[in-house]
Amino acid sequence: MQEGQLAQRLNKVETSAIRELFKLLGKPGIISFAGGFPDSALFDVAGLQTASQQALAQEPSAALQYGATEGYQPLREQIAQFMQAKGVPTLAAQDLIITTGSQQALDLIGKCLIDEGDKVIVEGPTFLATIQCFRLYGAEVISAPIDAEGMQIDKLEQLIIEHRPKLIYTIPTFGNPSGATLSLERRQRLLALAMRYQVLIVEDDPYGDLYFDAPPPPSLLALSAQIPGSRDFLAHCGSLSKVLSPGLRIGWLIAPPALLAKAVMCKQFSDAHTSTFAQATAAHYLAAGHMPAALAKVRKVYAQRAQVMMQALREELGDAVAFTAPQGGLFLWLRLTGANGKLTDAAELAKRAIEQGVAFVPGAPFFSQNPDPTSLRLSFATVNEEKIREGVRCLAKALA
Repeated sequence: MQEGQLAQRLNKVETSAIRELFKLLGKPGIISFAGGFPDSALFDVAGLQTASQQALAQEPSAALQYGATEGYQPLREQIAQFMQAKGVPTLAAQDLIITTGSQQALDLIGKCLIDEGDKVIVEGPTFLATIQCFRLYGAEVISAPIDAEGMQIDKLEQLIIEHRPKLIYTIPTFGNPSGATLSLERRQRLLALAMRYQVLIVEDDPYGDLYFDAPPPPSLLALSAQIPGSRDFLAHCGSLSKVLSPGLRIGWLIAPPALLAKAVMCKQFSDAHTSTFAQATAAHYLAAGHMPAALAKVRKVYAQRAQVMMQALREELGDAVAFTAPQGGLFLWLRLTGANGKLTDAAELAKRAIEQGVAFVPGAPFFSQNPDPTSLRLSFATVNEEKIREGVRCLAKALA
């Protein structure tokens, strides 16, 4: 097949810069701060094994047969309870569908809502795959600036007035890649903006349970109960990937009924349903009450690793980098300051860092517009404390 025979929409996207970077990580001894993965050593293997055995022993037909596109009913009920425990009132199983990871939820939103030439607003920076997904469906992706408290609402409103977007996408809690958390006051203002301008907010929340100390502000979905009518302009994407296991590929979409119905229809066309075995396993795991202990464990580990990384950066790189301490999640977002004549090009630093034995992701690909070449993302999730210190020392050598 010749390239000219491929769909024209593929010209709007390119292979992920992050995935391309992973090809370099086969070099022996590389310490990787590049991935956005949870630490597989922290997976509750015993709990998942028991849950999968229960699924096969108690309901083998349901676990191994075709299932409903909307999802396995016991899991939908468990997810509804999980969300209710996080402050979302009056949520029932029929208000959500199970997706193959939250990435499919975002793809379904793009499929159902975006026409060629539509405008969507995302954070700058934001999750790279979301930019690619929305562009694939023909969207013009516009970047709204953020700071330590998340999306800057005043500037967002100006962009809404100027562009009249089809939707606004946000990761308000421990964002990827920024690590930023939208303040409570800004969350309330964002929901008010959605109603004022009749625009859908898409809340992506894969990291909200991974807080270090105090819990973050309530999700937009939880807060919507305090702002009558705002739920009609809100879609919420959730996932078990970062808190339980990415391999299960369990996510969910909560959305206004009309959008949810069309998402179910589009899901029928793509994969018929998410793995019933994975859904049954997750349902038994949640029903057994294992999640609170599993979350407590990973929160403690990630909090300690984040502290170790920040301390190492201060000691080894000093004022050559600037960052805001995250309150949770998996990432540190840095900016090269150029202090003392040090390098300010993160892409060049990434090449030098590989030579020194450490990998990270330059920040530019995370911007839909006006990329910041001085920015970079470090993940502390999968590296132990000793390796974190060693990796930061290697980064300092690359910056020297």
